[in-house]
Amino acid sequence: MTTRRRFMQYSLATSSALLLEGLLPRLVLAEAAMLKRKIPSTGEQIPIIGLGTADSFNVESTPTALKPLAEVLDHLFGAGGTVIDTAPSYEKSQGVIGTLLAQQGRTEQAFLATKVEGRESSIEEIEQEMADLKGAPIDLLQVHSMINYEKLLPLLREMKQQKKIRYVGITHHAEMAQDQMLDLVNSESMDFIQINLNPRDTKAEDKLLPLCQDKGVAVMINRPFLDGRLFNQVAGKPLPAFASDIGCTSWAQLMIKYSISHPAVTCIIPATSNPAHMAENALAGTGELPDESMRRRIAEYFK
Repeated sequence: MTTRRRFMQYSLATSSALLLEGLLPRLVLAEAAMLKRKIPSTGEQIPIIGLGTADSFNVESTPTALKPLAEVLDHLFGAGGTVIDTAPSYEKSQGVIGTLLAQQGRTEQAFLATKVEGRESSIEEIEQEMADLKGAPIDLLQVHSMINYEKLLPLLREMKQQKKIRYVGITHHAEMAQDQMLDLVNSESMDFIQINLNPRDTKAEDKLLPLCQDKGVAVMINRPFLDGRLFNQVAGKPLPAFASDIGCTSWAQLMIKYSISHPAVTCIIPATSNPAHMAENALAGTGELPDESMRRRIAEYFK
């Protein structure tokens, strides 16, 4: 992460200097609008870069702890993003998101995704568990790690029918679970899946992503940095020259663009508690995305 932080310090300083000198036209900034993708089941468009909150938002609700996280949200929404993913099992994270959205007046602006665990047994219990979102409406409710999906998916569909939520999905963060997810996408009705995809974890591209395209299921991507391990792999190394061909000025952007550029992918949710990193991540949602040839090139570089 040191490499990423140093790069951001340099790039922000350089951009500020260019703005002061009048060398960075306002037109360039105005054109940097975040791309959107359609949710297949409805056609609703959502921004492709979102925010994950596992670990990163698990803090006490004190002014000191909340200040940088509020700035993260400012960067997300300021860049045109709206998608936020959380879960009750992320300890304090879900309550922190609810608190910040309420404080900022963004409860209606956010596209909020959260999860249910295996222990819920009724709609009332699920709603009680979601109470720490401080009234923020839930757009997407997902069965976390597919645990107890047989019981929970019918409950979530009932909540959707009652208009208590808008979309239903399932999640997992490991490639070993993708065979089971293939079966569920084939056999169950759902709007979203959430899976891991990055230049090292590419199994989903073989069968699962094409199936989601065929079935009209939206795809949310987690772990685009492989929990930070990809940064360790490239620490101290310069970006490959081809990164500039798709407008990438950092390793984080190259990793994100790899994942989001697959045509079956709807959005991506890199987690961060660092406002500068959120701004950097959001830039990956602008400009040119890799074509299939470039995606192979990126994957080969990391392998």
